[in-house]
Amino acid sequence: MAVKPMLHPRNLHREGYDFPRLFEKTPELAALTTRSPRGELTIDFQNPEAVRCLNRALLRTHYDLDFWEFPAKALCPPIPGRVDYLHYLADLLAESNGGVIPRGPQIRALDIGTGASLVYPLTGQSAYGWSFTGVDIDPASLASARRICQENRLEIGLRRQRNPEDIFRGVVRADDLFHLTLCNPPFHASPEAARAGTRRKWRNLGKGDQDALNFGGQRGELWCPGGEVGFIARMIAQSREVAEQCLWFTCLVSKQDNLAPLTRLLRRAEVAETRVVEMAQGQKTSRFLAWSYYPERLRAL
Repeated sequence: MAVKPMLHPRNLHREGYDFPRLFEKTPELAALTTRSPRGELTIDFQNPEAVRCLNRALLRTHYDLDFWEFPAKALCPPIPGRVDYLHYLADLLAESNGGVIPRGPQIRALDIGTGASLVYPLTGQSAYGWSFTGVDIDPASLASARRICQENRLEIGLRRQRNPEDIFRGVVRADDLFHLTLCNPPFHASPEAARAGTRRKWRNLGKGDQDALNFGGQRGELWCPGGEVGFIARMIAQSREVAEQCLWFTCLVSKQDNLAPLTRLLRRAEVAETRVVEMAQGQKTSRFLAWSYYPERLRAL
């Protein structure tokens, strides 16, 4: 298997997918594999069933999760890329911990828009032992997340955000203290924009003009009024209200061009520090925006 140097050095998926090992835990995956033009085992990434089965196999094999089932229309996140975000967050916290990656339940993380799959708390708890609280606006997603916790005998806090315009209001309590927040925001401003984005993706991959959602997703996961910039702008504004209750606020940003208006908002919010952390993953480059109201001298864990 070829090493994928663009993934984080601690990412368990840097060397690609070990299909024989995955088949041991998830034998049904074998029937969904095919051969690439170079003769290597792979899956048809246009097939939602194959994508979901691969991700389930990865979680069973590498993260000791026996159960990972959720509604068919819910977003099915790609595990390698999601885990990369967590590893870079661990590096960010290590800067305040003498260069040592902090592990254990004393590290508390808030996952905004945790979704039906609960992917960040599941993988973050497995990789680092952190304590997670997941927030979502959708009752069905939270019900799915609770079932995943129950079936895997995991303790992950879950809270419902009742106002879709709010990010931290109503879910961050007066006695809460978090080391970090993380979020994979809705990227698009409308369902039409989401479909257009999907068609562009397939055309760029040489797969023709189609709008099949191979990774699934629905409103709240793929789009919201104002799109990505509007969502993160609300996040920045509301982070000021809980500035002393979190060491680092962070959020994925899909488009490079969105960074300029967002960093201007952070300057107006008078944060102590802003970071943009680049993450190259496969054929694309992702990134997350991080900000803290704590000056460096006060960030020690």
